[in-house]
This record gives sequence, C-alpha cells and structure tokens, in this order.
Amino acid sequence: MKVLIAEDDPITRNGLIEILQSEGYEVMAAANGEETIELFSRVQPDFICLDIMMPGKDGYSVCRQIRSMNSQIPIVFISAKSEEIDKVVGLELGADDFIVKPFGVREVIARIRAITRRCINSKKSADFDSESVFDFGDLKIYPNELRAKRNTVTIDLSLREIRLLALFAKNPRKALTRQQISEACWDAEHFPTSRTLDQHISQLRKHIEVDPHDPRLIQTVHGVGYRHDS
Repeated sequence: MKVLIAEDDPITRNGLIEILQSEGYEVMAAANGEETIELFSRVQPDFICLDIMMPGKDGYSVCRQIRSMNSQIPIVFISAKSEEIDKVVGLELGADDFIVKPFGVREVIARIRAITRRCINSKKSADFDSESVFDFGDLKIYPNELRAKRNTVTIDLSLREIRLLALFAKNPRKALTRQQISEACWDAEHFPTSRTLDQHISQLRKHIEVDPHDPRLIQTVHGVGYRHDS
C-alpha cells in the first residue's frame, strides 16, 4: 500500500517515513506543494499525509487540487495549526482526519490504521485478499480489519504483521528462510537486516502468542528462519 507524505520539515518527514515503513507501507515523500502534486499524479498513492504550512503551494491548496482530480483518496492533515478553525477548514476541504503536531507515534499509527481499513474495504488490496479471513492456530485473522481475534479478545495488527501472518499461514510447517520472508513481506528497496526482521517477529509474538517467551504459533528454526506450526 502506497502512502504519500507531504512535509517540509525534514525531521518530521523522516520520522513519518520511519513510522510508516515500519508498519509495512511503501512511502513516497515530498517537501513542498508542487512536488506533492507531481508525485501524486505520477505514483497514484492509496492515501496522503499532508502538512498545511509548506513553501509555495500550501496544504489547503494542494488538498483542493487533489480533490479536483480524485474525490475518494483519503487525506490526513498533519499540522502545527491547532485552532478549531484550521481543523474545520481542513475537513470542509475534504480531509478525512486532522493530526496536530507535536504528535505521538501511537496516535499516528492508530489513525493511519483506521485510514488503511477504509482503503482495504473500498478496494481489493494488492497486499492480500482483503475478503479472506483465515485461521492462525487458535486465532482468526481479519485482514480487512487489521485485527486478529482470540475468543472475545481483539488484537490490533499492522499491515506488515498481517502480511507476515498470511505468509506463514500459506506455508504451514515449512521452515521459511529470512530471505524468503524478507522478499515476501518487504519491498526490494527496504530489505530488513536479520536483526530488524527478528525484531518484527519478536513484536508480532508479543501480540499473538499466549506466552511470547514460549512461542507456539511462530517457531524459530535456528540457522534458517521461522516456521508456523498449524
């Protein structure tokens, strides 16, 4: 799933890129309004994170122009402009959400996941069959919700974690190498190191295992990679 970030501040821009790439998105970034319009026309992202105060064409103007070309694409304003009127103007222009700087990582992730659910439900995702609920041990995985359920307990998951679970579910009892996992769940430009992959698996285990210190759903195959014992 492709996300376009429009943000002139490099620290904020790089922080958003890191957050979204870690979640499993393909990220493009622009530093001003004109570049945002050019990237939007060229790459056709699934949704946009848009700053308001940018040099040249501001975020409001960019939003108007994008809305004239595409009335459906989700747009999230991320801005230091925090007055109620700023939010009202943004939403009246057709934005789907408004995040105020400074923001917390958890807030951004929660709001982006909400946008992603709407994207998945509005069209077939290239990442997985969004209509296909599947079993993973004692869990039910709901890709279109970015969630898993164990009995009455609901577990929120990232796009990357859904992709990992789908890969393991399609290859039960098969030891998958780190290379195979990386090729299936990361894009070629952002292959993870072994340490990064292990960290993602560790985080996923914290979410889905009854006892993350004694994992049963995703087993480590020493010297190779990981295996799902269904």
